[in-house]
Amino acid sequence: MDYDTLMDTEETGPNIKIRDSSNSNVDFVLSNVSLAFSNSVRRTMLSEVPTIAIDIVEVEANSSFIADEFICHRLGLIPLSSKNIDDLSYSRDCDCESFCGNCSVTLSLNAKCNSDNPMTVYARDLRVDSERPNDAVGTPITTDPAGNGSIICKLRKGQELKMRCIAKKGIAKDHAKWAPTAAVGFEYDPNNNLGHTDLWYEQNAENEWPSSKNVGEEERYEPGEGDPRTLQEDPSRFYMDVETVGGHDPDSVVQEAVKALQLKLAHVYQEATGSSAYMPGELNIDSLADGAGAGGGSPVGGVGGAGAGHTSAYGGQTDAYGGATAGYGGATAGGGYQSAYGAGGQGSAWGGGGGGGGTAYGATPGYGQTNGWH
Repeated sequence: MDYDTLMDTEETGPNIKIRDSSNSNVDFVLSNVSLAFSNSVRRTMLSEVPTIAIDIVEVEANSSFIADEFICHRLGLIPLSSKNIDDLSYSRDCDCESFCGNCSVTLSLNAKCNSDNPMTVYARDLRVDSERPNDAVGTPITTDPAGNGSIICKLRKGQELKMRCIAKKGIAKDHAKWAPTAAVGFEYDPNNNLGHTDLWYEQNAENEWPSSKNVGEEERYEPGEGDPRTLQEDPSRFYMDVETVGGHDPDSVVQEAVKALQLKLAHVYQEATGSSAYMPGELNIDSLADGAGAGGGSPVGGVGGAGAGHTSAYGGQTDAYGGATAGYGGATAGGGYQSAYGAGGQGSAWGGGGGGGGTAYGATPGYGQTNGWH
């Protein structure tokens, strides 16, 4: 990746300096921006970058000691490759009734222990169906030296596990299983030159407040008589460390976060000015980086206009925020509860009826359908 083109390199505009990078981590300095902007990028990386995760599980057989809900929860948290995730549609934007090859990836798990020794079932045992948008999306992530991936369960002789998993595209605002990052480090003013942090201490501030690795990046100001520091001063240099779970490359997480912010700003601009330059439902987050706008829906479920609901992370027929919303709070077809992002659909926030009797968290697993995280 050419990091030099990630942002403007002029002193008058946003500037990024890459300090270290790997397959799962990128450490960079973001400067010439406001605290509000840098924090918006951080929050967007955490919650609004689309990924793929197992959302529905059909349990055909489970004779292990672990309950269906527990295994389904584990399956939902297994990292899957989100490379070229744009090739996959959101369920709410797809014309199918529940899921299809355009909006989902199917994985199967079939394991049975026939030996006297316990058998460990890993993420590597998940088999991806050939019907998917590309050869990368939906593949289980295995980063350990042995290439096993996450442990799903252990089986004794005669025990069997047979499941069909449906992975869908989503964002961490819907559910944490869609989180693209394991952690996002964020710091500014490491020497506290601006005085934004009150270093409360019992005996010695230097011993009780260890210095960060960024203290050498800025000159330290020693306060004294006539201290010019004021709480009104704003920082313009920020130290960020992004660690992914393996589904996205770290640089991709940063770029997708910036695109998502551009999309939201475009929608605010259109709503505030009434301009037809950016019409909801006609935005394309790929083209927004170049200032254009045509194409798909929103990663947060609102800008894409009204859409008949979809199977959400919580199992009900609803969109990401409780109904087919227009923008961030338009009315929808169908009654239901009111959410912060618009009127809800017929399903509740935790899902309506599914296969089996309803529970507080969605469909009863039984030996039918269940959510990928129960």
